[in-house]
Amino acid sequence: MHPEILSLSLFMFVTSCSPGPNNIVASHSGFNHGIKKSIPLILGVIFGFTTMLAVVNFGLINIFNIYPIIQETLIITGTIFLIYLAYKISFSKSSTDNKELKPVNFIETFFFQFLNPKGVIVAVIAVSTYTESGINFLNYSIWMLGIAFMFAIISIIFWTLLGRFMRKFATNEKFIKWFNYVMSTLLLLCIATFYY
Repeated sequence: MHPEILSLSLFMFVTSCSPGPNNIVASHSGFNHGIKKSIPLILGVIFGFTTMLAVVNFGLINIFNIYPIIQETLIITGTIFLIYLAYKISFSKSSTDNKELKPVNFIETFFFQFLNPKGVIVAVIAVSTYTESGINFLNYSIWMLGIAFMFAIISIIFWTLLGRFMRKFATNEKFIKWFNYVMSTLLLLCIATFYY
């Protein structure tokens, strides 16, 4: 067992469940597409984040330490993508049947995790804080990945359900349009937190 399991669990809970790009996009998807069509997004986040965390844990952290410019480049690239995503959400069609909107697919969401500035920062902090080289490395790594996986499931499903719940209040086009504006604004605010 990991000696700091409570601290690790609290860290993963707070970072997974707090508003961030994945959670905001999940709420937007739940709102506009429903739970069933959001399943590829949900799976993409769960497996994408856990894979990215494993990649950082089993080697990328050393590359980041030697070449910090790579981490900075990933954060800048992710930021540009999030600005584009915020634009797409804000100006997406607001028709109630949402035929024009396409849900985000598994592959897009999976690979976005490697560009998600919040996810990359969380992974670097988690690996730096909760794993150590030596005899306990594999044990600590398995615990960290398992707890991250569990909270990724809880968080992304909660935020998707929250978006779906908000749909009950969407009684007209204006509400849907304003919901999309709020989601895109929150996404932009998430970007601001990466740099402060």
